[in-house]
Amino acid sequence: MTEPPARRLLLVHAHPDDESINNGATMARYAAEGARVTLVTCTLGEHGEVIPPELAHLSGPALGEHRLRELARAMRALGVEDFRQLGGAGRYQDSGMMGLADNDDPACFWQADLDEAAASLVEVIREVRPQVLVTYDPNGGYGHPDHIQAHRVAMRAAELAEEAGLGIAKIYWNRVPCSVAEEAFARLGRELPGLPFAKAAVIDDVPGVVDDERITTEIDGTAYAAAKAAAMGAHATQITVAEPYFLLSNELAQPLFTTEYYELVRGERAGERETDLFAGIHGAGVEEAS
Repeated sequence: MTEPPARRLLLVHAHPDDESINNGATMARYAAEGARVTLVTCTLGEHGEVIPPELAHLSGPALGEHRLRELARAMRALGVEDFRQLGGAGRYQDSGMMGLADNDDPACFWQADLDEAAASLVEVIREVRPQVLVTYDPNGGYGHPDHIQAHRVAMRAAELAEEAGLGIAKIYWNRVPCSVAEEAFARLGRELPGLPFAKAAVIDDVPGVVDDERITTEIDGTAYAAAKAAAMGAHATQITVAEPYFLLSNELAQPLFTTEYYELVRGERAGERETDLFAGIHGAGVEEAS
C-alpha cells in the first residue's frame, strides 16, 4: 500500500482565482516538493465581473461553469491535482459584493448554515488529514462576504475536526507585510508610464496588508513565479497578467507577489520568521524546531 505524502496542506478559498493570487507560488512549491496540496473552493464565482469583451455574455451558472474550467487550467499550471468545491460543484453560490441584494439569496454562501458548511469541510479534513490549513483573516482580507464566510467555515471546521480527534497542527491566514506592499507600489509608480496599464491600484486595494510584525512566515516562491503567473492568467475572465503586475476588472495595476506571507494563528511557531509552513511539525518530513 502506498504511503500518503508526509506533508499535507489544505487551502480554503472563496472563488476560483483567489488561490492563484494569494497562494499560487506556495501551492506550486509544495506540490513540486511532493506534498499533498488540497484546495477547497467555496463558490464558483457566478457574480464575478468579466474582463474580456468576448466573454462578457457569461453570467450566473454559465460563468460559474466557465470559471471551474479556468480553475482546472490554473491547477495544472501549479501542479495541483486535488481541488474540489465545498459540498460539491454549485452547492453554494457566489454572494456578490457586500451590501448587494445577492447577499440575501438563500442559495448564496453568505447565507449558508455555518455548521453545515463546516461539516462538509470536516469530511475533506477527515480524508486528507492536513497538518496545515491556510485561509483568510476574519475580514476575509478585504470584506467580501464570501471571503468572510470562507474564514468562518474554515475556522469552525478546524474546531469540529479537533473535537473529532482530527486536529490540524498549524493554521495560517493570508497576509502581505506593509513594507513589502509599499516598496512594490513605489516601484509600480516609477514604472507605470512604460506599462500597458493606465492607472495603478493603491495599497488599500491589496487584501491582508498588515504591519510587518504580524508576519510569522514567508514562503519564497521565486522559482515558481512563472507557474503562479500562468495560473493567474488561466483565470482570464477575472485577471489580466503582465508580469510582474496584474489587474482585475477595475483595470488598476497591482504587484504580483512571488514571495507569499502568512500569519500563524494556531499552532507552535518555529523560529522568529518561518520559511516553511510545516516547520516544527512532527512526522511532516521536516526538521523539528530547535
